[in-house]
Amino acid sequence: MSATQVEAEQGANSTEPLLRAVDIAKTYGVTRALKGVNFEVHRGKVTVLFGENGAGKSTLMKILSGVVEPSAGHLELDGSEVSFASTTDALEHGIAIIHQELNLCANLSVRDNIFLGRELLTAGGFVDYRRETAITEQLMQRLEEPIAASTPVQDLRVGQQQIVEIARALAADARILIMDEPTSALSASEVEVLFKVIGELTSQGVAIVYISHHLEEALEIADYAVVFRDGELVATADAEDIDLPWVVRQMVGREADYDFSGAERNFGEVKLQIDSVTVADPATSRVSVNNVSLDVRAGEIVCIYGLMGAGRTELLEAVAGRHAIAGGSVRLAGTDLAGMSIQDRIEAGIGLVPEDRQRDGLVQMLSVAGNLTLASLLHWTRRGFLSRSKERPRVAWAIDEVRVKTANPDAPITSLSGGNQQKVVLGKLLLTDPEVLLLDEPTRGIDVGAKGEIFSLLFAEADKGLAVLYVTSEVGEALSASHRILVMSKGRLVGEFDPRTCTRDEIMEASGEEAVEPVATDGGPRPGGDDSDTSLPIEAATHDAAGRSNRNEEPQA
Repeated sequence: MSATQVEAEQGANSTEPLLRAVDIAKTYGVTRALKGVNFEVHRGKVTVLFGENGAGKSTLMKILSGVVEPSAGHLELDGSEVSFASTTDALEHGIAIIHQELNLCANLSVRDNIFLGRELLTAGGFVDYRRETAITEQLMQRLEEPIAASTPVQDLRVGQQQIVEIARALAADARILIMDEPTSALSASEVEVLFKVIGELTSQGVAIVYISHHLEEALEIADYAVVFRDGELVATADAEDIDLPWVVRQMVGREADYDFSGAERNFGEVKLQIDSVTVADPATSRVSVNNVSLDVRAGEIVCIYGLMGAGRTELLEAVAGRHAIAGGSVRLAGTDLAGMSIQDRIEAGIGLVPEDRQRDGLVQMLSVAGNLTLASLLHWTRRGFLSRSKERPRVAWAIDEVRVKTANPDAPITSLSGGNQQKVVLGKLLLTDPEVLLLDEPTRGIDVGAKGEIFSLLFAEADKGLAVLYVTSEVGEALSASHRILVMSKGRLVGEFDPRTCTRDEIMEASGEEAVEPVATDGGPRPGGDDSDTSLPIEAATHDAAGRSNRNEEPQA
């Protein structure tokens, strides 16, 4: 055993905390984000933080990593008091953070993002691109993600961008690694790889601070559990002594489960008709959505479940007008949407809550109210002037309806937690009075209590006639919060399930990465089922005339 390994093992077994937060408080105006928190991090251990959105978890992590300074209290590192003026300062002390929201430069390559601000130099003082490229390739191999170092970040899907964020933190070779929702955009296989890397890091004495709203997932790797509520640390425990119900009770003060699978099914006429739609990947001109057909009725909530890369996001973005379709048609209440812009489709009654709220859902320089009314601004405008008297009551309604936690409507959108920012995106679309609402991973970065609130809102709106189509990679969410589940794999719909009668295993088996024979949504085999390779050029992907999803069936009570 090497000296480094001996030191790491001794450090991992030490009971003295590596990092301690003492009586930390943080205020933003009149909002108290943290209220005298005491918190410890230990060598070679994973400390998991649980709490609802806005509970103060991310604020504390920003203080530990030098993003912001505390209003009161202090930090102790290796027993000595320290203060960090910046993230660079914290990094020099061995503390790195993976932020909840992606913090990458889209126009730069993967390599340049990983080494941004800490470039490797040659003896002559020039950037050593060769060494940076080699290290980047090693990191990608370690994370089992085949991404070239020269790839522009803007060409990567959200999950791959999350991998780049993780690689950047690993490249810092930190003693303390803070992970704020690192798996929110990752597939199950990518999460498995990340957990393996975490195991390697802790065995080397690295301390991990881990925040996640995926409670079961976080408990798998936790050594210690810490629960925040309303800016206070309310409970701590060894992970081996607790279970999921304990975590939920400490977070929200009650059992916060939700299950809408048994909700009444009073569906109306078909609102959204997707007929044999094929969509090309803009980057490669290959098929990402292959002859998909489905219907959504008024009052119905349909969930599309599938793995990352199944084509779910591309389908929703094509329906919303962001991408052109290569074949098929989309109709809203019988009206063909061909040729309509995104704005035209919003005015017609269809809107999309995107997967990446930071890039596609919000304008960072605007207030909460500014973001809420952005998609419906013309409703409050007369002769080129905005009517505040008409806008304000609707803003207040939206904040109350989607339960946004904010100091006031004029607060900067950046002052909100990730979950509350997601609620603002949802509220923005509801203010357009949609007939069909599309949601791409609507609970990404949302705590268990807020998930129930959001789905309760969606089912209440469905009772008023709203048609909802959303995609998720959480099978439990699909089973608990939908009237009907459609499984998507490799660009095609491969099965339809009733959440009242199907099992988790059936859903996951249908979405597996192995070849799955496409089926019509009435359960019968589709023509051309043997040809499931969606890497075909567009012109070749026209063999499958997909069946209609319950088009001519009466809704079931």
